[in-house]
Formats: sequence, C-alpha cells, structure tokens
Amino acid sequence: MTDVVLPCRNEAPALPSLLARMPAGYRAIVVDNGSTDGSAEVARAHGADVISVAEPGYGAAVHAGVLAADPADGVVCVMDADGSFDPGQLPAVARPVRDGEAELAAGRRRPAARGVWPLHARAANAVLAGRLRRTTGLPVHDIGPMRAARRSELLALGLRDRRFGYPLELLIAAGRAGWRVVEVDVDYLPRAAGTRSKVTGSVLGTARAIRDMSRVLAR
Repeated sequence: MTDVVLPCRNEAPALPSLLARMPAGYRAIVVDNGSTDGSAEVARAHGADVISVAEPGYGAAVHAGVLAADPADGVVCVMDADGSFDPGQLPAVARPVRDGEAELAAGRRRPAARGVWPLHARAANAVLAGRLRRTTGLPVHDIGPMRAARRSELLALGLRDRRFGYPLELLIAAGRAGWRVVEVDVDYLPRAAGTRSKVTGSVLGTARAIRDMSRVLAR
C-alpha cells in the first residue's frame, strides 16, 4: 500500500470526489492543518486516515504526513487536496522511484483548462525554477506540489522549512545529495468549487510563497 499525503486546510468541498478517485493500492493520509470547514470529518467519512497538525504551514503538514506514512511500502506520495490534481496519475509519478530510475519524481504541471494557473503564479514559478536549475543543475521546471520519493530517504534529508519553502528546500537538498530527479507531466485542473489555493489563489498568497522560498535560496 502506497501512502499519499494530502496537506489540507479548508478543502471539504474537494475531498469526496478526490478520495473516491484514489487508485487501488494508494492510501490517503489527510493532514488537517487548522481547517474550520469540517475537512477532517469529511475525510474520515470518505475513508481517509486523518491526522491533525497544530503548527501552521504547508511544510509542517507534509512533514507530519510523511512521518505518519507506513514505512513498509517505502514510497510515499504528496499531492494537494483541493482537486487540482488527478489522483489517477499518482502511479505514473511514483513509477520512476519504484523502478529505481530516480530518488525523486516531481509532477510538472500542464494546465488542463484556461485560467487554472494565473499568470502571476506561473511567472513566479518560472523564475524560481530557473534559479534552481542554475544553482543545482537539476532539470526542474516546476516547483510543484505533486511528488514521490522513498520515505526513509526523504526523512534523511532533514528538511527544516515548515512553510511554503518546503518544496524548494526539498529540491535543493536533493540536488546536494546527488539524487536523480525526474519530472513527470501531470494535468493541472480547476480546483473544486468552494476551495481556494493558498498560493496561486491571490497575489498575496504568491508573494508569501516567494518570500518563504527566497529565504530557502538565501541559506
């Protein structure tokens, strides 16, 4: 059974459909990070394992979910819980890690509809990815929120960021550790009605993510 960590803050409208489409052999771990809309209860009602994390931040939620993942399978996946990704594509993302072709597989977002990736967020992502390629040499074009790695190796990296800088810190640490990193194209879908991205949903959210990631780059 492959565990899928779903960091979650007020994603109740997205969870029923998302959890119903989880592929066979993949177990959802919803990490509730201070939701006020009943996300945890909805997740439990639809068969997910749920843990709660009081410390705010994307990195805090992901780290707690990875710790909670069963080490037996070895591979752990991470995916946003707002409906913007198709869980049916998780096996394709996990495959390079499972087959020993890479230590980290990262989803490269391909917009499936107009307007799903606002210009301000896409531009910021491109700038950060460009800086990452120059500093690490990794062939990465997206600092995206869908990925797969082996649980033990991921924890051994000792990632410290608990906010929006976590995905970038992961890639930097992977580059320094000599990991093979591959990108897998994944559909980037309109998020579920009633949910809002904490990063791309507003210029302020994007600015906060850039701030956190810039701090990581400056270390």
